[in-house]
Amino acid sequence: MNYHFTVVLANCEVMTPETTEALYVAGCDDGTPWSGNGEALVTFDRNAEVLEAAIRSAVADVHGVGCAVTHTIVESPEPVA
Repeated sequence: MNYHFTVVLANCEVMTPETTEALYVAGCDDGTPWSGNGEALVTFDRNAEVLEAAIRSAVADVHGVGCAVTHTIVESPEPVA
């Protein structure tokens, strides 16, 4: 199942090209990195059995490039088509 959610990065106000590339290489190729209102974020469409697994794997990939996550935004806990 595919889940749609956004993670907000800690101590990062702008998504740089270097961070974007590092995230892609680290496995976040199903995410869209972006910046807004002084925050750097990654919006994911991640495939997993359950939402929790999708979020955990995305956060692990983000941590893999040295970024921390402050929180996750989930608009709907239901999988998307």
